Amino acid sequence: MTLDWSEIYASGLSYNDYLARYGNENQQQRWAVKRNTLSLSDAQKELLSRFTRKMHVLCMAGAWCGDCVDQCPMFALLEEESPNIEVRFVDRDDCDEAFKELVKVCGGNRVPVTVFLTEDFQQTGFYGDRTLAKYRQLIENVTGAACSTGISLGTEGQMDPLTTSVLAEWIDQFERNQWILRTSARLREKHGD
Repeated sequence: MTLDWSEIYASGLSYNDYLARYGNENQQQRWAVKRNTLSLSDAQKELLSRFTRKMHVLCMAGAWCGDCVDQCPMFALLEEESPNIEVRFVDRDDCDEAFKELVKVCGGNRVPVTVFLTEDFQQTGFYGDRTLAKYRQLIENVTGAACSTGISLGTEGQMDPLTTSVLAEWIDQFERNQWILRTSARLREKHGD
């Protein structure tokens, strides 16, 4: 299945515009509280400063989703830190059906799911819906029919250990895709490096 990634990306919204359009007041507040708990280490900031290739990141999300509350503010933080990261959000219930079909996880429309794209909208990677750290935590806590909300808000300005691990794993994904871009023979030839 071939998709026009530039068209789907163009239909996406910035972090703030996405929340304004799809999030109710309570959802917007939960995302804001989570965003205010996040911070990057000096080493993470230094890593992100070395990103030299433009990276488009397309995230399928749901403002109502606990896992999105936990993770999507991380994408906004990374975008703020690196001028070469541009993130756009599309709503799971209001996006291109072919895109939704292509990014299913375990046969379901899970969120958040990200697609990493080059500056000219070639796909380099796909990742979601939860990181390994989150799945490990879920496995440890599974009891009968209980279902985690996925929400770990923490305290403003402080990250809990799970959030710290999840953020580090997302940074790994962004880094992996940045190095794909940096080592691409096609892009190296285009940019003369």
